[in-house]
This record gives sequence, structure tokens and C-alpha cells, in this order.
Amino acid sequence: MPSNDIKRTELSALGEFGLIDHLTASLKYKQDSTQTGVGDDAAVIDMGDKYLLLSTDLLLEGIQFDLTYTPLRHLGYKAVVTSISDIYAMNGTPTQITIGIGISKRFSVEMLDELYDGIRLACDTYNVDLVGGDTTSSLTGLTISTSAVGFVDKKKVAYRSGAKENDLICVSGNLGAAFMGLQILEREKRVFAGNTNVQPQLEGFDYILQRQLKPEAQKDIIDLLSELGIQPTSMIDLSDGLASDTLQICKSSKVGARIYLDKMPIASETFRAGEEMNFDPAVAALNGGEDYELLFTVPIELHEQLKNLAGIDVIGHITSESAGTFLVTPDGGEIPLQAQGWDSQE
Repeated sequence: MPSNDIKRTELSALGEFGLIDHLTASLKYKQDSTQTGVGDDAAVIDMGDKYLLLSTDLLLEGIQFDLTYTPLRHLGYKAVVTSISDIYAMNGTPTQITIGIGISKRFSVEMLDELYDGIRLACDTYNVDLVGGDTTSSLTGLTISTSAVGFVDKKKVAYRSGAKENDLICVSGNLGAAFMGLQILEREKRVFAGNTNVQPQLEGFDYILQRQLKPEAQKDIIDLLSELGIQPTSMIDLSDGLASDTLQICKSSKVGARIYLDKMPIASETFRAGEEMNFDPAVAALNGGEDYELLFTVPIELHEQLKNLAGIDVIGHITSESAGTFLVTPDGGEIPLQAQGWDSQE
């Protein structure tokens, strides 16, 4: 007789990253060429004179995107960016991608042409080749799986695990814009659901809407660091929010961190959207995700070289592991950084 006492652990008990750790804890690598697997932005494979980088991302309709307000062309572009951003986060250069799609019968050939127009535009923008993939039927809408391949010089590879005590914590661009763009879109979706004759109120929010619907990977930052001869000690792309991704670096590097609230770069349009929607933009920056900026650490000796660089802000420093990981407020208060929990989207 089957037992009714079979143990059931809810996904929320582990959280997203705890679940990944749980599922991959027993993995044993059999190939000498496998340098790094699960636990970084991309797998690292030894190809002799260089490392090959490999990353995969999955976008599910109703979870990662909503076709009510997401143009298919933008979605195709974003699918490429989410994957190649992981390659840049290893200080590498993406070279090829593959795309797998699951499609339901509500999609036409013309709709998929739009999706692939966006994919091709991203490939042209970042000089990446689309070299294959797979297509299958789906009962639940649209699924997009993107795998990216790239390369990096062995001396330039940047892992999450290299941060050292007293390193500076730096971030490219600005934070929270993609999340606030999503809030604006969701607000207008709710209004439209109640009255289909109403026109969406999107004026003045072009920047944050673009950050949500058509983000860009940070190739220019990688090129700038290379030109200046700056080698990050650790790096990660900001896809899960500043708090979560800082904790990932700290966990991998076995260090702590101090992030200064008043140093976090937040765009004026993000602030304005936050005021309009009664939402703290700092919370969006810390927990919103999908900014696809780069969070990285460098030796403190590079402070003078970094402090005046356009597009890069120093927002904190690395501490000892025992000192913990905190957000420091302008009055000197310290708030423990916490990652967002798992959302099963039942």
C-alpha cells in the first residue's frame, strides 16, 4: 500500500539557488576539459589556448514574458541578449547561439517571422551567428530556449569566485529600470482589461519600457575594461537583482560585502515611475532583476582609474565573510541583504 506520509519539500523551502544547489550537489565531472560547470554565469571548457563558454536560458510565456504587451520582435531580441549577457559576464565574447522554440497552434508563420526578425537583429548587433536549434509543439503557449557559445582568453576569464577582501564593488549602467518598466506595463494591462477602449498611458516612460522589453548586453563595458587593462576579480550579470547577485558573488568567493544605498545608480525616469506608482526605486534596484548590467569587483588600487569612468559606478566594497553582507543606509545603518525567494507561479 502506498504511504500517505511520503515526504514533500516545497520549492519555496529551498529558494531558486538552493534548489539549484540541491539538484546539482552530486554532479561529478568526467571530462578533464570541464573547468567550471553549475554555479557560474556560463560553463567553462578548456579548448587549449582559450576557454569555451557555454550558457543556456529559458523564457516561458506567462512567467518571463507576457505577449499582451511584449512585441514578438522585441522578445526575439531579448531572448538573445539574456543568453549572451552570461558570456560577457565571464569577460568573454559570444560567437554563436542556438534557439529552441515550443509553439502552440495560436501562432502563425507571420508571428514567428516577427520573433526571428528580433533574433536576427540581436545577432547582427552583437556579431553572433545563429547556428541551429529545435522547434516543437506546445500546449501552453510559447517557450524559447537560447544557448550561447563564446570564448575568452584564459588569463581574462572572470568567475564569481574571485572577489577578495577590500576589493571595490562596481556596477555598469543603472539599476531598477527594467523592473519599473514592467510595473508600468502591468498597470496598463490591468486598466485595459477593465476597459478595452482606453489607450495605454505610456508617455514619458520610453527609457524604462525599453529596458524591460528590449534590453542590451554590456559589450561596451567589456570592451572598455579590456582597453584599460582592467581585469575584474569577479563578475556576474544582473539578471536577478543587485541583492541576489551580490550574494551569489559573496557565496562563491566566501566573502562579505557592504553596498551603499546612496551610491546605487538609479535613472531619473525610474525614480519618477516609482513616485507615480508609490514604489521605492531602491527596492526595484535591489530585487527587480532583468537589468542585464554587469556587477563586478576590482582591486582597491584601481579606484582612481575607475571613479571617473562613464557608465561605471563604485557602489561598495568586499569584506571578510564573517562580517556578513549588508546594505548601508546614508545614516550608517546596516540592513542584511536578502535574495528574493522562489516563486513557483502555480
